[in-house]
Amino acid sequence: QLHLVESGGGWVRPGDSLTLSCTASGRPLNMYTMGWFRQAPGKEREFVGAISWGGSSHDYNDSVMGRFTISRDNEKSTTSLQMIGLRPEDTAVYYCAAGPGDIDGRRRYPARYDAWGQGTHVTVSS
Repeated sequence: QLHLVESGGGWVRPGDSLTLSCTASGRPLNMYTMGWFRQAPGKEREFVGAISWGGSSHDYNDSVMGRFTISRDNEKSTTSLQMIGLRPEDTAVYYCAAGPGDIDGRRRYPARYDAWGQGTHVTVSS
């Protein structure tokens, strides 16, 4: 069973940068599409982005395009979400998720993923 742990959340000011990390254990990460989601208070979980199992393909929510970048290191069993130009509306709990197989048309849906981290809080406020 794949186990995911996020880290790197915190409080930052608008315009700042932050990188979240997700470390996997239990199974080889290269068998999984990795996704990042977020959930703000009172809102539904929202797709942030996804990366193919080899790292060559990406998909991002329009709201983060050009500001957020997902990367992965399968040998280290990690995936990262680099965030720049953070805005107050980026405030949320951020989750990494793993879905078996390579990236596909269902990548934006939470049901695509069967392993989730516990989440890490990101607060963007002045």
